[in-house]
Amino acid sequence: MFNALRIFEFAVTGIIVACFVAVVGAVVLDFAKFNLNDKAKKQKKSIVATGTMAMFYVFFYLVIKLRAGEIMINNLPLRMAFIFLGLAIIILGTFVNVKGRIDLGKNWSNHIKIYESHTLVAKGAYKFVRHPLYASLIWIFYGACLVYFNFYAFLLNTFVFLPFMYYRAKQEERMLEQEFSEYKNYKIKTGMFFPRKL
Repeated sequence: MFNALRIFEFAVTGIIVACFVAVVGAVVLDFAKFNLNDKAKKQKKSIVATGTMAMFYVFFYLVIKLRAGEIMINNLPLRMAFIFLGLAIIILGTFVNVKGRIDLGKNWSNHIKIYESHTLVAKGAYKFVRHPLYASLIWIFYGACLVYFNFYAFLLNTFVFLPFMYYRAKQEERMLEQEFSEYKNYKIKTGMFFPRKL
């Protein structure tokens, strides 16, 4: 039984590391493509960018690694259910993040920008949520809260990361509404971080 649990924990860690590598790899590719983009028509620096998100990730990771806020669940079937649900959310979040970056294409920017060749993307992951890159990270962090049964991590995601993502998303939306007349209608039909319909 002990060996089976160790193998299971190793597999869970492997899946989470693979998801982390996939998202970081997609971010690195975005930065590589970023230099090829057209000139910006409008732009605004934001405190919420890749650097601050990475700092949050490090802090979130340390909370989980140090087991601060960990809830002990002795019921093995319940514990496994939380782990499987959390893993499913992490995998879904990773898929949506990578897919969202592919769908966004050359419109991506570390800060808030509208390029001269900017297009409104409402297909793929953007058909379900207006901000799949932010939404997917929120989901991934909630998934990790379930896998590691960590209440402090849940509080961090809910009261720090999610509000920062909301702030950044609202900044982007103001600029997109000015640029694209159809954005208001898109906003009505599509949820910000969680789908209104599937």
